[in-house]
Amino acid sequence: MITPMRKLTLLAYHRDYDALLHRLQTLGVVHVQMAGEGAMKPTPALEAKMALANEAVRTIERLEAIVPPLWDGYRPLGCAEGAEAAIAETAEREAALARLRQDLARTERDMAPLAAWGDFSLADVRNLRQLGYKMTFYEGAADKFEDEDWPTLYGAVAIAKAGPTVRFVVVSPINDTAEVPAQAVELPDTDLSLSALTAQRDALAAQIAEAEADLRNFAAQRLPDLRALEAHLRTTIAFDEVELKTADAVEAQVKILEGWYPQSLETQVDDFCRTEGVWYELRDPRRGERVPTKLRNNAFTRMYEVLTEMYGMPEYEEFDATPILAPFFSLFFAFCMGDAGYGFVLILLGFFLKGKVARKMRGMMNLVITLGVFTTVVGTVLGTCFGMSLTELAWVPEWAKGLMITGKIEGTGYDKQMLLALLIGVGHIILAMTIKAIVQTVRYGFANALSAWGWLLLVAGGVAVGGLSFFEWLSEGATLWSMIGVGGVAAVGIFLLNDVKRNPLINIGAGLWDTYNMATGILGDVLSYVRLYALGLAGGMLGGVFNMLGLMVRDGIGTDSIGASIAAWLACGLVLVVGHTLNVAMCVLGSFVHPLRLSFVEYFKNSGYEGTGEAYKPFAAAIKS
Repeated sequence: MITPMRKLTLLAYHRDYDALLHRLQTLGVVHVQMAGEGAMKPTPALEAKMALANEAVRTIERLEAIVPPLWDGYRPLGCAEGAEAAIAETAEREAALARLRQDLARTERDMAPLAAWGDFSLADVRNLRQLGYKMTFYEGAADKFEDEDWPTLYGAVAIAKAGPTVRFVVVSPINDTAEVPAQAVELPDTDLSLSALTAQRDALAAQIAEAEADLRNFAAQRLPDLRALEAHLRTTIAFDEVELKTADAVEAQVKILEGWYPQSLETQVDDFCRTEGVWYELRDPRRGERVPTKLRNNAFTRMYEVLTEMYGMPEYEEFDATPILAPFFSLFFAFCMGDAGYGFVLILLGFFLKGKVARKMRGMMNLVITLGVFTTVVGTVLGTCFGMSLTELAWVPEWAKGLMITGKIEGTGYDKQMLLALLIGVGHIILAMTIKAIVQTVRYGFANALSAWGWLLLVAGGVAVGGLSFFEWLSEGATLWSMIGVGGVAAVGIFLLNDVKRNPLINIGAGLWDTYNMATGILGDVLSYVRLYALGLAGGMLGGVFNMLGLMVRDGIGTDSIGASIAAWLACGLVLVVGHTLNVAMCVLGSFVHPLRLSFVEYFKNSGYEGTGEAYKPFAAAIKS
């Protein structure tokens, strides 16, 4: 639901305005809007504050990753004064730590090729060139090294042998061009020996550990101050934005502030204005005004508001799509998962993560648990649990099997679950069209919503008459005249009265265009719901394949002895756990994306939902504790 809003218009003397704004910010209930025409243009000072606030947020996020709170919700108070320097100091400490890590990586990279050659000084090797000689390091085949007598041919000296490979060196004059039939090894460009590089590595590792500890201590000390700075900046930014939204009057002597507040807070706003002694007006919104939207839903529906906000907040005069989106998204998600066992896994996962994640993420875990419950129930009705068909299990009662929707429709080759998905789609679209007709009637009047009512009558009436005829509850003659009656009444709204203020000929042309769009669109919209059946079927089949693979592995190992039996069942369990884990992950992804598409495309399109509203954001201090 959308919270009823009221408008506040306030006039204040310019010298008292800043103090008034501070007190209004403390009240924290008024959503201030731009007074007059145009849009707010931030000043350079405001842009600098915004940039600093964003940098503070990024710094806080990095430091919180190093030093998480002692317990969820614990945020010690800090001081914003002087905290700006902590941003630069954090960057300096992180840069120094990054340089140490780069040096360590470079040292370890230099050590890797030297480890196979032993401890020697690369500086001594390079000094040979001053004496007119060069030392080259090689790796080659050990059998050739011995059979072809490379020590005699090339003066090779073996250093180490590892299996079929031998490592050796050759000392030769600088101008010697003889080619040794082996792979020359490129050594690092350093004068340090392996022992010196090892000591350097250990020293760098100790420095990194010390720098990380210092950074953790620094983070624990300065995080409260940085949070206080970020809250202070957000508060002052909100204050500056409100000042920019204020209009001037009477040669800039009077400031005009306009804003919105929930109707339930009327007493607080009225008392505030009376206490301030300013001229003010409180009134209901007028048609065409840009009113911010504040959603108000119960605990179940509130979990799904995040999905509505992903698409866009409703206009104030629109409808809140969340109460309809919540049950249908849950049903679609459960249908796509289609497995009671996977639903139980989601429930356990939600409860487990609920105690691990931050408080602001707990609402998301409640949503995971809710979707798990829906999946468990729907998966049971569809007769699947961890890829197994419940109707084929002997321990499942026959009365329960009779309630499951499985198999084909008697006398046809059509799957019951596929037909159910299509019926759900038809119902979902008819509900969307009903909401569209009602909302247009409320917003623009019944006369301006006749086209929407006509289409609703045609689609819903056609489905109803077709269903009655299918079950032979209507005779052929009654079906024909019912269709003519429904089509005739609907055609009046679609072709003649789609705009009562327009020329009838233009209305007919517009009706024909709407007919083309509906004829080509609504069939595709209904068929889109087949994805519910297809995804559930694919997930169930893949789960069955992993069950079969697990049993094949068990049978392949055999159970002839206790040891073999244990090994067989452990291997089978490993295959089942890994396989079903992958399947759950893939099913969750598809079960989130496709129901979201059915809601955002098929449902929102047919319901006329626009989602171009502005969220209610009260002018309040950003205090964090």
